[in-house]
Amino acid sequence: MEYVSIYEIKIAMAVLLFIFGALSLLIGIFFLVIRSTGKEVRALANQTAQLVKKGLAEEVSGLVGNASSLLSATNELVRTSAGIGVFLSVLGFLLMTVATWLILKLE
Repeated sequence: MEYVSIYEIKIAMAVLLFIFGALSLLIGIFFLVIRSTGKEVRALANQTAQLVKKGLAEEVSGLVGNASSLLSATNELVRTSAGIGVFLSVLGFLLMTVATWLILKLE
């Protein structure tokens, strides 16, 4: 029966930490590039703007109020997606940095 040394366990932990950091960084970049500029969000913003124009032209105040709140919610959705992407990217970078530091300290 072979025993695993403490050094091998530390190396395995550092490698797994680096892999999790890389995955987190890639997912964060995916959120920043794809999710925050999605077609659905742009289409919703365009339709809401058209709704506001129509409401102003026909003097329907309730329609304008609802459309402006929808536009605000859309902007908040984009900010939330971007915030998640930035958080995951920073977390991934930190995990990769810590893993690299651990590997360098294991000599």
